[in-house]
Amino acid sequence: MRKVPATWSVAGAVLAVALVGCTIGMRGPKTTTSAAPVARSSTGSPEAAPTGPTRSATRAVTLADARHCPVTIGHPVPRTMPWRHDLFGWGTAYGNGSLWVGGLWRHGIVIMTRDDIDQQGQLQMKFGWYRLTSGYLKITGRRLDGPAPPATGLTSGYGLTGFNASAVIFPTEGCWQITGRVGRASLTFTTFVIKGHCDFDATPIRCVARRAHRG
Repeated sequence: MRKVPATWSVAGAVLAVALVGCTIGMRGPKTTTSAAPVARSSTGSPEAAPTGPTRSATRAVTLADARHCPVTIGHPVPRTMPWRHDLFGWGTAYGNGSLWVGGLWRHGIVIMTRDDIDQQGQLQMKFGWYRLTSGYLKITGRRLDGPAPPATGLTSGYGLTGFNASAVIFPTEGCWQITGRVGRASLTFTTFVIKGHCDFDATPIRCVARRAHRG
């Protein structure tokens, strides 16, 4: 797993994602599970899971599969929120009245490099959270486009309110729905995870997904 400073800077930067083999746009409806370009999650019912047939977790995962993933697109935390600069990744964030997550990747696609893969082959990425309600943060997740073990989160050591760093562990590549819970409050976002490599010397940092590999 990449050292913390580098990972936080990658997730928080405005990334130029090189889409190998297909081009993903930013248009139209807020939620979709069709073959349209990447779309936004519905703010009216963020907890709802998409319907439709699932794909086998053993098939090759490609960037083209991101078209079918109803990813959540991050936006800057409103200026009216006095705590926004306390949230890591506030420029690409998503939230509600109780809980926010920051550091969502551009186009909703997380590019995992070798430094993000642990000895068990699990994929790990850091996200910042901000709690406007009191309680400990718990993170769970499930893959939407095929069977896989559940995703989990490492969240300890940040008290009961305010900022909370996390490392989200994805067992496989694919389309993942992640939920953070603090007491009765919850927030769900969806992201597409795929392996690749990043040029950290570029400005902005440039990340490229590999063409095809096993999920």
